[in-house]
Amino acid sequence: MAFQDDIKIRSFNYEIDRRRIEDFEQKCEVGTSKRVFLFTDTMGDPICRIRNSPQYKMLVAELDNELVGVIQCSIKIATVGSSIKDQARVAYILGLRVDPCHRRKGIGLSLVNRLEEWFVANHVDFAYMATDKENEASVKLFTDKLGYIKFRTPAILVHPVGVRRIHISPTVEITKLKIEDAEHLYRRFMGSTEFFPDDIDRVLRNKLSLGTWVAYPQGESWIDIKSGQLPTNWTMVSVWNSGDLFKLRVGKAPLSCLMYAKSSRLIDRAFPCLRIPVFPDVFHPFGFYFMYGLHQHGPRSNVLVRSLCRFVHNMAKELEEDCRVIVTEVGRRDTVRLHIPHWKMLSCAEDLWCMKALTKEAQDTLFVLTTQPSMASRALFVDPREV
Repeated sequence: MAFQDDIKIRSFNYEIDRRRIEDFEQKCEVGTSKRVFLFTDTMGDPICRIRNSPQYKMLVAELDNELVGVIQCSIKIATVGSSIKDQARVAYILGLRVDPCHRRKGIGLSLVNRLEEWFVANHVDFAYMATDKENEASVKLFTDKLGYIKFRTPAILVHPVGVRRIHISPTVEITKLKIEDAEHLYRRFMGSTEFFPDDIDRVLRNKLSLGTWVAYPQGESWIDIKSGQLPTNWTMVSVWNSGDLFKLRVGKAPLSCLMYAKSSRLIDRAFPCLRIPVFPDVFHPFGFYFMYGLHQHGPRSNVLVRSLCRFVHNMAKELEEDCRVIVTEVGRRDTVRLHIPHWKMLSCAEDLWCMKALTKEAQDTLFVLTTQPSMASRALFVDPREV
Protein backbone atom coordinates (compact mmCIF):
# COMPACT_ATOMS: atom_id res chain seq x y z
CA MET A 1 0.00 0.00 0.00
CA ALA A 2 1.40 3.37 -1.09
CA PHE A 3 1.01 6.51 0.99
CA GLN A 4 0.07 9.90 -0.41
CA ASP A 5 3.52 11.22 0.51
CA ASP A 6 5.04 8.74 -1.95
CA ILE A 7 3.04 10.18 -4.85
CA LYS A 8 4.64 12.92 -6.91
CA ILE A 9 2.16 15.42 -8.40
CA ARG A 10 3.37 17.82 -11.07
CA SER A 11 2.11 19.83 -14.05
CA PHE A 12 1.76 18.12 -17.40
CA ASN A 13 4.84 18.41 -19.64
CA TYR A 14 3.92 18.01 -23.29
CA GLU A 15 7.30 16.74 -24.45
CA ILE A 16 7.68 14.22 -21.63
CA ASP A 17 4.11 13.09 -21.01
CA ARG A 18 2.26 13.08 -24.33
CA ARG A 19 3.19 9.57 -25.42
CA ARG A 20 3.09 8.24 -21.87
CA ILE A 21 -0.50 9.39 -21.50
CA GLU A 22 -1.49 7.77 -24.79
CA ASP A 23 -0.33 4.42 -23.40
CA PHE A 24 -1.81 5.21 -19.99
CA GLU A 25 -5.28 5.87 -21.44
CA GLN A 26 -5.29 2.42 -23.02
CA LYS A 27 -4.89 0.87 -19.57
CA CYS A 28 -7.76 2.79 -17.99
CA GLU A 29 -11.38 1.96 -18.50
CA VAL A 30 -12.85 5.24 -19.75
CA GLY A 31 -16.59 4.86 -19.32
CA THR A 32 -19.02 2.62 -17.46
CA SER A 33 -21.88 0.29 -18.26
CA LYS A 34 -24.22 3.30 -18.34
CA ARG A 35 -21.97 5.45 -20.50
CA VAL A 36 -21.97 3.51 -23.74
CA PHE A 37 -19.43 5.73 -25.52
CA LEU A 38 -15.71 5.63 -24.68
CA PHE A 39 -13.00 8.13 -25.58
CA THR A 40 -10.63 6.44 -27.95
CA ASP A 41 -8.48 9.08 -29.68
CA THR A 42 -7.55 12.62 -28.61
CA MET A 43 -5.92 13.50 -31.94
CA GLY A 44 -2.46 13.26 -30.36
CA ASP A 45 -3.14 16.09 -27.89
CA PRO A 46 -3.93 15.00 -24.29
CA ILE A 47 -5.14 18.50 -23.33
CA CYS A 48 -7.30 19.05 -26.42
CA ARG A 49 -10.50 19.03 -24.33
CA ILE A 50 -9.43 21.98 -22.18
CA ARG A 51 -7.15 23.94 -24.50
CA ASN A 52 -10.05 26.10 -25.71
CA SER A 53 -10.91 27.28 -22.18
CA PRO A 54 -9.81 30.70 -20.85
CA GLN A 55 -7.59 29.12 -18.18
CA TYR A 56 -6.71 25.47 -17.80
CA LYS A 57 -4.34 23.03 -16.14
CA MET A 58 -3.42 19.35 -16.32
CA LEU A 59 -1.64 17.39 -13.59
CA VAL A 60 0.01 13.99 -13.63
CA ALA A 61 0.76 11.67 -10.73
CA GLU A 62 3.86 9.50 -10.55
CA LEU A 63 4.75 6.67 -8.20
CA ASP A 64 8.29 5.32 -8.41
CA ASN A 65 8.68 7.21 -11.73
CA GLU A 66 5.64 5.42 -13.17
CA LEU A 67 2.67 7.41 -14.49
CA VAL A 68 -0.27 6.37 -12.32
CA GLY A 69 -2.82 9.19 -12.63
CA VAL A 70 -3.91 12.26 -14.57
CA ILE A 71 -6.50 15.01 -14.12
CA GLN A 72 -7.59 18.11 -16.05
CA CYS A 73 -9.50 21.27 -15.21
CA SER A 74 -10.56 24.61 -16.62
CA ILE A 75 -11.58 27.95 -15.09
CA LYS A 76 -14.08 30.46 -16.44
CA ILE A 77 -16.56 33.12 -15.33
CA ALA A 78 -20.14 31.85 -15.47
CA THR A 79 -23.61 32.51 -14.11
CA VAL A 80 -24.27 30.62 -10.88
CA GLY A 81 -27.60 31.58 -9.41
CA SER A 82 -30.95 32.96 -10.48
CA SER A 83 -29.81 36.22 -12.06
CA ILE A 84 -27.46 37.34 -14.80
CA LYS A 85 -25.71 39.34 -12.05
CA ASP A 86 -24.90 36.15 -10.13
CA GLN A 87 -21.58 35.49 -11.83
CA ALA A 88 -18.65 33.69 -10.27
CA ARG A 89 -15.34 32.07 -11.11
CA VAL A 90 -16.05 28.37 -11.57
CA ALA A 91 -13.67 25.48 -12.18
CA TYR A 92 -14.62 22.32 -14.02
CA ILE A 93 -12.79 19.09 -13.18
CA LEU A 94 -12.61 16.38 -15.81
CA GLY A 95 -10.47 13.55 -17.08
CA LEU A 96 -9.56 12.03 -13.71
CA ARG A 97 -7.86 8.71 -14.48
CA VAL A 98 -6.02 6.37 -12.10
CA ASP A 99 -4.09 3.28 -13.17
CA PRO A 100 -6.25 0.22 -12.32
CA CYS A 101 -3.24 -1.39 -10.60
CA HIS A 102 -2.81 1.59 -8.29
CA ARG A 103 -6.35 2.43 -7.26
CA ARG A 104 -7.37 2.77 -3.59
CA LYS A 105 -4.01 4.33 -2.79
CA GLY A 106 -5.15 7.94 -2.49
CA ILE A 107 -3.90 8.97 -5.95
CA GLY A 108 -7.20 10.43 -7.10
CA LEU A 109 -7.60 12.27 -3.80
CA SER A 110 -4.10 13.73 -4.09
CA LEU A 111 -4.73 14.94 -7.63
CA VAL A 112 -7.99 16.71 -6.72
CA ASN A 113 -6.47 18.23 -3.58
CA ARG A 114 -3.62 19.69 -5.60
CA LEU A 115 -6.05 21.09 -8.15
CA GLU A 116 -8.10 22.73 -5.42
CA GLU A 117 -4.97 24.46 -4.13
CA TRP A 118 -4.57 25.91 -7.63
CA PHE A 119 -8.23 26.94 -7.63
CA VAL A 120 -7.87 28.84 -4.37
CA ALA A 121 -4.72 30.57 -5.65
CA ASN A 122 -6.71 31.67 -8.71
CA HIS A 123 -9.69 32.94 -6.68
CA VAL A 124 -12.17 30.28 -7.80
CA ASP A 125 -15.57 30.40 -6.07
CA PHE A 126 -16.98 27.01 -7.12
CA ALA A 127 -15.57 23.72 -8.39
CA TYR A 128 -17.77 21.14 -10.11
CA MET A 129 -17.49 17.84 -11.92
CA ALA A 130 -19.68 15.41 -13.87
CA THR A 131 -19.76 11.64 -13.62
CA ASP A 132 -22.01 8.65 -14.13
CA LYS A 133 -24.23 8.45 -11.06
CA GLU A 134 -23.49 4.69 -10.89
CA ASN A 135 -19.73 5.25 -10.82
CA GLU A 136 -19.56 4.58 -7.09
CA ALA A 137 -15.80 5.11 -6.76
CA SER A 138 -15.96 8.57 -8.33
CA VAL A 139 -19.10 9.62 -6.46
CA LYS A 140 -17.69 8.51 -3.08
CA LEU A 141 -14.37 10.22 -3.71
CA PHE A 142 -15.95 13.59 -4.41
CA THR A 143 -18.91 13.49 -2.00
CA ASP A 144 -17.53 11.50 0.96
CA LYS A 145 -13.87 12.55 0.96
CA LEU A 146 -13.80 15.92 -0.78
CA GLY A 147 -17.06 17.50 0.36
CA TYR A 148 -18.77 17.93 -3.00
CA ILE A 149 -22.57 18.10 -3.06
CA LYS A 150 -24.81 16.35 -5.59
CA PHE A 151 -26.04 19.31 -7.58
CA ARG A 152 -27.85 18.49 -10.83
CA THR A 153 -28.77 15.40 -12.86
CA PRO A 154 -28.94 16.52 -16.51
CA ALA A 155 -29.75 14.16 -19.37
CA ILE A 156 -27.33 13.27 -22.18
CA LEU A 157 -29.37 12.75 -25.36
CA VAL A 158 -27.84 10.93 -28.33
CA HIS A 159 -29.26 10.53 -31.83
CA PRO A 160 -27.46 8.52 -34.52
CA VAL A 161 -26.71 10.04 -37.91
CA GLY A 162 -28.67 7.87 -40.34
CA VAL A 163 -27.88 6.85 -43.88
CA ARG A 164 -30.51 9.25 -45.30
CA ARG A 165 -31.54 12.84 -44.87
CA ILE A 166 -34.43 13.52 -42.51
CA HIS A 167 -37.43 15.44 -43.81
CA ILE A 168 -37.85 18.98 -42.47
CA SER A 169 -41.29 20.59 -42.54
CA PRO A 170 -41.65 23.11 -45.41
CA THR A 171 -43.53 25.38 -42.99
CA VAL A 172 -40.29 26.09 -41.10
CA GLU A 173 -37.63 28.62 -42.07
CA ILE A 174 -34.05 28.04 -40.88
CA THR A 175 -31.46 30.83 -40.97
CA LYS A 176 -27.82 30.99 -39.91
CA LEU A 177 -27.03 33.92 -37.60
CA LYS A 178 -24.04 36.22 -37.63
CA ILE A 179 -21.81 35.63 -34.62
CA GLU A 180 -22.56 39.03 -33.11
CA ASP A 181 -26.32 38.42 -33.46
CA ALA A 182 -26.01 34.98 -31.87
CA GLU A 183 -24.07 36.46 -28.97
CA HIS A 184 -26.74 39.14 -28.48
CA LEU A 185 -29.53 36.55 -28.36
CA TYR A 186 -27.66 34.29 -25.95
CA ARG A 187 -26.86 37.09 -23.54
CA ARG A 188 -30.43 38.37 -23.68
CA PHE A 189 -32.32 35.09 -23.38
CA MET A 190 -29.88 32.71 -21.68
CA GLY A 191 -27.59 35.04 -19.74
CA SER A 192 -29.26 34.07 -16.45
CA THR A 193 -29.12 30.35 -17.19
CA GLU A 194 -26.95 28.34 -14.80
CA PHE A 195 -23.35 27.95 -16.00
CA PHE A 196 -23.81 30.38 -18.88
CA PRO A 197 -20.22 31.38 -19.81
CA ASP A 198 -19.39 35.08 -19.70
CA ASP A 199 -17.06 34.57 -22.66
CA ILE A 200 -19.85 33.23 -24.93
CA ASP A 201 -18.38 35.36 -27.72
CA ARG A 202 -15.15 33.37 -27.47
CA VAL A 203 -17.10 30.11 -27.65
CA LEU A 204 -19.04 31.20 -30.73
CA ARG A 205 -15.89 32.38 -32.52
CA ASN A 206 -13.98 29.18 -31.84
CA LYS A 207 -13.05 27.24 -34.97
CA LEU A 208 -14.86 24.19 -33.59
CA SER A 209 -18.16 26.10 -33.38
CA LEU A 210 -19.80 25.56 -36.76
CA GLY A 211 -22.40 28.27 -36.30
CA THR A 212 -25.75 29.21 -34.75
CA TRP A 213 -29.07 28.68 -36.49
CA VAL A 214 -32.61 29.87 -35.76
CA ALA A 215 -35.88 28.30 -36.86
CA TYR A 216 -39.18 30.19 -37.15
CA PRO A 217 -42.50 29.73 -38.97
CA GLN A 218 -42.55 30.29 -42.72
CA GLY A 219 -44.11 33.59 -43.62
CA GLU A 220 -42.64 35.43 -40.65
CA SER A 221 -39.47 37.45 -41.04
CA TRP A 222 -36.36 37.69 -38.93
CA ILE A 223 -36.30 41.48 -38.92
CA ASP A 224 -33.97 43.13 -36.43
CA ILE A 225 -32.58 41.21 -33.46
CA LYS A 226 -31.23 44.19 -31.53
CA SER A 227 -34.47 46.15 -31.81
CA GLY A 228 -36.38 43.25 -30.31
CA GLN A 229 -38.53 42.58 -33.38
CA LEU A 230 -38.53 38.79 -33.29
CA PRO A 231 -41.11 36.21 -34.40
CA THR A 232 -43.62 35.05 -31.80
CA ASN A 233 -42.24 31.51 -32.01
CA TRP A 234 -38.58 30.73 -32.66
CA THR A 235 -35.80 28.36 -31.63
CA MET A 236 -32.01 28.55 -31.79
CA VAL A 237 -29.10 26.14 -31.46
CA SER A 238 -25.33 26.20 -31.93
CA VAL A 239 -23.21 23.27 -33.13
CA TRP A 240 -19.73 22.23 -31.97
CA ASN A 241 -17.65 19.78 -33.99
CA SER A 242 -16.24 17.61 -31.19
CA GLY A 243 -14.97 15.14 -33.77
CA ASP A 244 -12.10 17.51 -34.53
CA LEU A 245 -10.92 17.13 -30.92
CA PHE A 246 -11.32 13.44 -30.15
CA LYS A 247 -13.04 10.30 -31.35
CA LEU A 248 -15.45 7.95 -29.63
CA ARG A 249 -16.38 4.32 -29.93
CA VAL A 250 -19.05 2.15 -28.37
CA GLY A 251 -17.78 0.34 -25.31
CA LYS A 252 -19.98 -2.05 -23.35
CA ALA A 253 -22.92 -2.01 -25.73
CA PRO A 254 -25.98 -3.98 -24.56
CA LEU A 255 -26.93 -7.08 -26.56
CA SER A 256 -30.09 -5.37 -27.82
CA CYS A 257 -27.94 -2.59 -29.28
CA LEU A 258 -25.68 -5.05 -31.09
CA MET A 259 -28.60 -7.04 -32.45
CA TYR A 260 -30.41 -3.96 -33.74
CA ALA A 261 -27.24 -2.61 -35.35
CA LYS A 262 -26.79 -5.77 -37.39
CA SER A 263 -30.45 -6.43 -38.23
CA SER A 264 -31.22 -2.82 -39.23
CA ARG A 265 -28.44 -2.84 -41.82
CA LEU A 266 -29.56 -6.18 -43.24
CA ILE A 267 -33.19 -5.08 -43.52
CA ASP A 268 -32.29 -1.73 -45.07
CA ARG A 269 -30.07 -3.45 -47.61
CA ALA A 270 -32.82 -5.87 -48.58
CA PHE A 271 -35.78 -3.48 -48.36
CA PRO A 272 -34.57 0.13 -48.75
CA CYS A 273 -38.13 1.27 -49.50
CA LEU A 274 -39.06 0.65 -45.84
CA ARG A 275 -36.71 3.48 -44.75
CA ILE A 276 -36.24 2.05 -41.27
CA PRO A 277 -33.83 3.86 -38.89
CA VAL A 278 -30.42 2.28 -39.52
CA PHE A 279 -27.99 1.97 -36.64
CA PRO A 280 -24.68 3.55 -37.77
CA ASP A 281 -21.24 2.00 -37.45
CA VAL A 282 -20.29 3.13 -33.96
CA PHE A 283 -18.11 0.13 -33.11
CA HIS A 284 -15.05 1.79 -34.66
CA PRO A 285 -13.70 5.28 -33.77
CA PHE A 286 -16.00 8.07 -34.96
CA GLY A 287 -16.69 11.78 -34.49
CA PHE A 288 -19.79 13.58 -33.29
CA TYR A 289 -21.54 16.94 -33.25
CA PHE A 290 -22.56 18.53 -29.95
CA MET A 291 -25.61 20.81 -29.93
CA TYR A 292 -25.39 23.54 -27.29
CA GLY A 293 -27.33 26.65 -26.37
CA LEU A 294 -30.62 25.08 -27.45
CA HIS A 295 -33.38 27.57 -26.62
CA GLN A 296 -37.05 27.72 -27.58
CA HIS A 297 -39.33 30.72 -27.41
CA GLY A 298 -43.06 30.85 -27.87
CA PRO A 299 -46.03 28.52 -27.25
CA ARG A 300 -45.72 26.78 -30.63
CA SER A 301 -41.97 26.35 -30.83
CA ASN A 302 -41.91 22.58 -30.22
CA VAL A 303 -41.99 21.73 -33.92
CA LEU A 304 -39.18 24.25 -34.45
CA VAL A 305 -36.97 22.40 -31.97
CA ARG A 306 -37.46 19.14 -33.85
CA SER A 307 -36.83 20.86 -37.18
CA LEU A 308 -33.53 22.36 -35.98
CA CYS A 309 -32.38 18.98 -34.65
CA ARG A 310 -33.19 17.42 -38.02
CA PHE A 311 -31.30 20.21 -39.76
CA VAL A 312 -28.20 19.47 -37.65
CA HIS A 313 -28.55 15.76 -38.48
CA ASN A 314 -28.63 16.49 -42.22
CA MET A 315 -25.68 18.86 -41.93
CA ALA A 316 -23.64 16.19 -40.13
CA LYS A 317 -24.51 13.61 -42.78
CA GLU A 318 -23.44 15.90 -45.62
CA LEU A 319 -20.35 17.56 -44.13
CA GLU A 320 -18.67 14.98 -41.89
CA GLU A 321 -17.96 11.50 -43.20
CA ASP A 322 -17.16 10.03 -39.78
CA CYS A 323 -19.82 11.88 -37.74
CA ARG A 324 -22.00 9.09 -36.38
CA VAL A 325 -24.08 10.72 -33.63
CA ILE A 326 -25.56 14.06 -32.55
CA VAL A 327 -25.24 14.70 -28.81
CA THR A 328 -26.76 17.29 -26.50
CA GLU A 329 -27.08 17.69 -22.73
CA VAL A 330 -29.99 19.45 -21.05
CA GLY A 331 -31.46 19.87 -17.59
CA ARG A 332 -33.45 16.86 -16.44
CA ARG A 333 -36.62 18.95 -16.10
CA ASP A 334 -35.96 21.30 -18.99
CA THR A 335 -39.07 21.23 -21.20
CA VAL A 336 -36.98 21.43 -24.37
CA ARG A 337 -35.79 17.90 -23.58
CA LEU A 338 -39.20 16.51 -24.59
CA HIS A 339 -38.79 17.64 -28.18
CA ILE A 340 -35.19 16.63 -28.92
CA PRO A 341 -34.99 13.45 -31.07
CA HIS A 342 -32.83 10.79 -29.41
CA TRP A 343 -32.42 7.05 -28.98
CA LYS A 344 -32.94 5.82 -25.44
CA MET A 345 -30.49 2.93 -25.83
CA LEU A 346 -27.66 5.39 -26.57
CA SER A 347 -28.63 8.16 -24.17
CA CYS A 348 -28.07 8.66 -20.44
CA ALA A 349 -31.21 9.72 -18.58
CA GLU A 350 -29.33 11.06 -15.55
CA ASP A 351 -25.77 12.32 -15.59
CA LEU A 352 -24.55 13.54 -12.19
CA TRP A 353 -23.01 16.93 -11.51
CA CYS A 354 -21.40 17.56 -8.11
CA MET A 355 -20.35 20.97 -6.81
CA LYS A 356 -18.24 22.45 -4.03
CA ALA A 357 -18.02 25.99 -2.66
CA LEU A 358 -14.49 27.25 -2.07
CA THR A 359 -15.35 30.56 -0.36
CA LYS A 360 -17.73 31.58 2.43
CA GLU A 361 -19.90 33.63 0.05
CA ALA A 362 -20.05 30.69 -2.36
CA GLN A 363 -21.19 28.39 0.46
CA ASP A 364 -24.24 30.60 1.08
CA THR A 365 -25.08 30.59 -2.64
CA LEU A 366 -24.64 26.82 -2.95
CA PHE A 367 -26.98 26.28 0.01
CA VAL A 368 -29.70 28.17 -1.86
CA LEU A 369 -29.01 26.34 -5.12
CA THR A 370 -29.30 22.92 -3.51
CA THR A 371 -32.19 23.50 -1.09
CA GLN A 372 -34.75 25.49 -3.06
CA PRO A 373 -36.91 23.14 -5.20
CA SER A 374 -37.40 25.79 -7.89
CA MET A 375 -33.65 25.90 -8.57
CA ALA A 376 -33.49 22.20 -9.47
CA SER A 377 -35.81 22.74 -12.44
CA ARG A 378 -33.77 25.58 -13.95
CA ALA A 379 -32.22 25.17 -17.36
CA LEU A 380 -28.48 24.51 -17.71
CA PHE A 381 -26.08 25.89 -20.28
CA VAL A 382 -23.62 23.11 -21.07
CA ASP A 383 -20.37 24.63 -22.33
CA PRO A 384 -19.17 22.62 -25.38
CA ARG A 385 -15.57 23.08 -24.25
CA GLU A 386 -16.34 20.86 -21.25
CA VAL A 387 -17.95 17.97 -23.08
